[in-house]
Amino acid sequence: MSGTAIDNGRPADAVSGHWVDRLAPRSWRPYLRLARIDRPIGWWLLLLPCWWSAALAAIQADQPFPDPWHCLLFLIGAVAMRGAGSTYNDIADRDLDAQVERTRLRPLPSGQVRPRHAALFLVVQALVGLAVLLQFNEQAILVGLCSLLPVAIYPFMKRVMPLPQGVLGLAFAWGALMGWVAVFARLDPPALLLYAGTLCWVIGYDTIYAVQDIEDDEIAGIRSSARLFGRRVRPAVATCYALAASLVTLAAWWAGARVVGFLGVGAFAAHLAWQVLSLRDRDGRGALTLFRSNRDAGLILFAGLTADALLRGLS
Repeated sequence: MSGTAIDNGRPADAVSGHWVDRLAPRSWRPYLRLARIDRPIGWWLLLLPCWWSAALAAIQADQPFPDPWHCLLFLIGAVAMRGAGSTYNDIADRDLDAQVERTRLRPLPSGQVRPRHAALFLVVQALVGLAVLLQFNEQAILVGLCSLLPVAIYPFMKRVMPLPQGVLGLAFAWGALMGWVAVFARLDPPALLLYAGTLCWVIGYDTIYAVQDIEDDEIAGIRSSARLFGRRVRPAVATCYALAASLVTLAAWWAGARVVGFLGVGAFAAHLAWQVLSLRDRDGRGALTLFRSNRDAGLILFAGLTADALLRGLS
């Protein structure tokens, strides 16, 4: 590992030309990379289920749009908690990350950040997330705190279970509950169906993501859904995505969505189908592109549900 590589320090799956590499002070860059600020897809994928849930709640409550204050809080919270979760994951995985080509230049395995400094940084990010959570009602605070359990155990699941993406899904899908409980102070079937659908979506897209690391994971003994499914990775992702689309459709129907909302769900499903058709096993570069495209898939669904609420409010 060359000194130049460590100084430049940009992991292989980071966004090229990101402002972290161009504008941030050099001493800040390892911490910003530790929080994955240079890889915004992570916080998008954490945020979008929150926004879906908020839009679904607006449909149920006959509001013309999702609560803007809630949506802003979800944005801040997603960035902070994605950073905290990534920092925690990197602390737990620093020895494994050193054995994987894609992750060996991360700040901890490359020595750019010491573990105790990373732990302090984790606490700061978690406090920001807590400050955001405390802006919601008591029921939402309780539901939000429960998300810490899957977050805490996920880094260790890749050592002991063949489908650690399931545990990741439990955490990343949590926002599908938050937007609803923030409005109604309870959990109802539409939120639970949306959560189940989002869980399937997460398992699907993270299986695509894991295609990048199959060879290195086999050497390091890291378990993943991509290794589990092997040559059957495409039908496995197709199954996850089909379940995701079906469950989201049921959630929208139960919340009272109309034609525009279902058009959004249909466009979301079509995007997922395109991903499945484009997926090639052991094509790491293509897998990363498909994984990142889930931001667009999620925004399509959010736009459809929001438009449904807006048209309902105008009618």
